[in-house]
Amino acid sequence: MASVTITELQRHIGDIQELALKEPVSITRNGREKYILLSTEEYQRLKRRDRQVLGVEELSEEDIRDIATANVPEEYAYLNELLDD
Repeated sequence: MASVTITELQRHIGDIQELALKEPVSITRNGREKYILLSTEEYQRLKRRDRQVLGVEELSEEDIRDIATANVPEEYAYLNELLDD
């Protein structure tokens, strides 16, 4: 992913807009990522995917195996407490 500063965005908006049509562009402010500029097409694709729901019967054997053997990263281990209720 390309990365530009706010100042670079202001100076080269046209070029950066064209770049965002090809790949997301990270926009930084004070050295920290603040925004992502992406094409409408990519945004719509992400929104559609966000809403995609699969039934259990639609999962492949590989998907089921992957889920069954998945390990939760330590930083999310606290979420296991939610399953106790």
